[in-house]
Amino acid sequence: MRDSTSSSLPQALISRSALAAAAAEGVSAGGRIADLRRDAWGHGLVGVALAVTAAGAAAVLVDSQAEVEELALEGIQGVSDGTVDVDPTVLYGLPDAEGALRTRPVMRLAGRVLSTKPLKAGDAVSYGYTHRAVADTTAALVTGGYAQGIVRALGNAAQVEVRGALRPIIGRVAMDVCVVDVGQDSDAEVGDEVTYFGGSGPAGPNLARWSRVTGLTVGELITVAGAHAVRGWEA
Repeated sequence: MRDSTSSSLPQALISRSALAAAAAEGVSAGGRIADLRRDAWGHGLVGVALAVTAAGAAAVLVDSQAEVEELALEGIQGVSDGTVDVDPTVLYGLPDAEGALRTRPVMRLAGRVLSTKPLKAGDAVSYGYTHRAVADTTAALVTGGYAQGIVRALGNAAQVEVRGALRPIIGRVAMDVCVVDVGQDSDAEVGDEVTYFGGSGPAGPNLARWSRVTGLTVGELITVAGAHAVRGWEA
């Protein structure tokens, strides 16, 4: 393995432009109250509240009176009960069951390559050796595991985006890392970004696949991932 100098957790990167566009579309469809419970589905309460009210929403639904009071300091009307009429799949850019996206994903979950290792045909990967290479290839150890919402069931069943291409997660997902087959002729390097879901590339609708594999809803998956990653912003 090539050594890594990074042990950081995955990042939940919130796109300012995608959030603004999605909020505008949700409100333009007639919505007045947006669902911002569970820390805005893992996206960050205040940032999303500012975006939806700037787009014209009258109020946001939150979990507690304390959050109502927090938002009041920002001049935002929060309510702890009421009926949501801004479509959350539009607001957060979530895929439907077939992977179709009405708006761009607002959150992109990204890890990084910690190390790479050549595998020979027949070499086993990760705990329990649930995967063996069928041909010579290269494996990458990537930040992100079940403690950050990359559910164990995704091992040998889902893909991530590396250098613009989808690559399979192989073997069992560990607590803080997983292994990705990046191909025999891969030019993946330590420090390369790996996108689990979201963004404008092929990983954009990946949560639809995650939902089918795990039996969890897209909303549940993104909320857990957003709550356990390091949150940041991007354009």
